[in-house]
Amino acid sequence: MEFPPEPIGAENLILHFPENHNPRIQTTQNLMGKKRNKKTLVWRPKPKSRTPQNEMRNWLDLPRDITISILSRLRAVEILESAQKVCMAWRNFCKDPLMWRAIDMANDGDYDDMFYDLDEMCRHAVDRSCSHLVDINIEHFGSNDLLEYITDSCGGIRRLRLVSCDMIFDEGLGKVASKLTMLEELEISLCNFSCTSLQVVGRSCPLLKSFKFNRSNLSDDAIGVFNYYDENPLRKDDEAFAIAGTMNGLHHLQLFANRLTNDGLMKILDCCPHLESLDLRHCFNLNLKGALGKRCAERIKQLRLPNDSIQDYEFRVAASDCDDYGFYDDPEEDNGFYYDPAEFDCDEYRCYARDFYGYDSDDSDFYDDFTKLGVSDFLF
Repeated sequence: MEFPPEPIGAENLILHFPENHNPRIQTTQNLMGKKRNKKTLVWRPKPKSRTPQNEMRNWLDLPRDITISILSRLRAVEILESAQKVCMAWRNFCKDPLMWRAIDMANDGDYDDMFYDLDEMCRHAVDRSCSHLVDINIEHFGSNDLLEYITDSCGGIRRLRLVSCDMIFDEGLGKVASKLTMLEELEISLCNFSCTSLQVVGRSCPLLKSFKFNRSNLSDDAIGVFNYYDENPLRKDDEAFAIAGTMNGLHHLQLFANRLTNDGLMKILDCCPHLESLDLRHCFNLNLKGALGKRCAERIKQLRLPNDSIQDYEFRVAASDCDDYGFYDDPEEDNGFYYDPAEFDCDEYRCYARDFYGYDSDDSDFYDDFTKLGVSDFLF
């Protein structure tokens, strides 16, 4: 007796796959549907990658201009100490003067972990620019001698940034100001310059459009200690009057933690008719509740008031871990060091730094090219 074939249900369906194969199953209709017609099963193996796994891209295949564009985004220390030592091709790229139109000497200021002389390294970078330098940033080092070397070598600087340059003084900045006639942007943050320097810079740089002059968040007494060489440290509007009297073409001005009062701010507004942005954060001597505040709000497109947020401010503001003068107090160190700029010897400082950190420019071309070596070449 023959029995009718048992209906094929989802629970009785058995799919046989080839051994060592992991296919993807694509059905034209759901197996659990009401219609139990024959199903069409399509077997599609997983597509293989088009790029062989052993094939790797070679950075040297990039066009020269693209490679230079990538390398030029690095800081000067990273270029001189790392990038140019990768291979001979990159070393040749790093010698291109176009790589050094902008020199960024940013660092964290931690000299205990630094094994090279930033002063000597900066001079070497300036030499490589071949007088094409237009933008330079110096942080946590520098001297009057270095600033003079830079301006003597490059007469077309348009942007200058000085941050925590404790060894560059009024005399040094005033001496080189006449060589910065093309300067359009100037930032001086956490440095020891007085209103005298600002006046000289303003008269010497007629194209100046952006100026940032930022201090620490210090009290009046602290500023008197910080600028001990200033004849009148308590004259709060001296810097504002210097800016108003000599920088009439400014479009952007930042004065963080400045001592200016309403009189100084009014003078700036009167003498700088092109001002578009004004940052007055932590300028707590100002009272902008009356007509002056209304004037600022109506005229200035981008206005930052004294009590506005400082979340996007780059530098650390004095906090509870500071002493009465706003300076950081490390109990494990002796902070009683005091120097007189009149007695400071820049040449002696440079010699000490070179002997201690010992940066070697090493401009020889005898570099091994490791880019063609594989991992197996290093296995013994």
